[in-house]
This record gives sequence, C-alpha cells and structure tokens, in this order.
Amino acid sequence: QVQLVESGGGLVQAGGSLRLSCAASGRRFSTYVMGWFRQAPGKEREFVASVRWTGGSTYYADSVKGRFTISRDMAKNTVFLQMNNLKPEDTAVYYCAAKATIVARYDFWGQGTQVTVSS
Repeated sequence: QVQLVESGGGLVQAGGSLRLSCAASGRRFSTYVMGWFRQAPGKEREFVASVRWTGGSTYYADSVKGRFTISRDMAKNTVFLQMNNLKPEDTAVYYCAAKATIVARYDFWGQGTQVTVSS
C-alpha cells in the first residue's frame, strides 16, 4: 500500500521560510511523478510543484515560481518542498501526491499539513 505522510507545516511570518517533507512508502517510485498541491480556505485545490522521482523535469505554478523548490532524496524516499519568502496568500493545507507517469491523475495523496503565513 502506498503511503504519503507530510510534515513540516506550521506558523510563519511573511517573508519567512518552511520546508515541507513527504515520506513515501509502499513501492518503488522510479516510474512516478511526485507533486505538491495546496488548498486555501474557500478555494479549490491547486497544483504547486512536481518532479519526476528520478529527476530531470520540474514544474511550478506561476504563483510560487522563484520562491518554492521541489526536490527529493531517493535514498530516504522523501520529497521536499522548500518554501522561501512566504506570503499570507500561501496559507493553505499542503498535500503531497504521487502518480505513475502514464496516468493523467494523481493516484495517491497524503493527509496534508497546515501552513499558515501571518502578516
């Protein structure tokens, strides 16, 4: 069974930084894409960033480009989201997700971790 567990969320002031972690288990992810999504109060869930497990391709939402960085430690089966220069509008529940490269939709989701950015 695939399991994704997020951690690292919390309360931070605007301009600060947080690093989210996603511990992945249950299978080998060499043919998977790992992603981060977020859902703010009153808004739909939105894509934030993604990376192929093996690297080589990264994508970012325009709203976070230049501030957030997605990475992974394959030896530790962990995906990270480094968030710098946080803004109040970044406040959301952040979710780790995974999908096989050949499917359109993300197959697996974590429970989420709350990020709150105060002004």
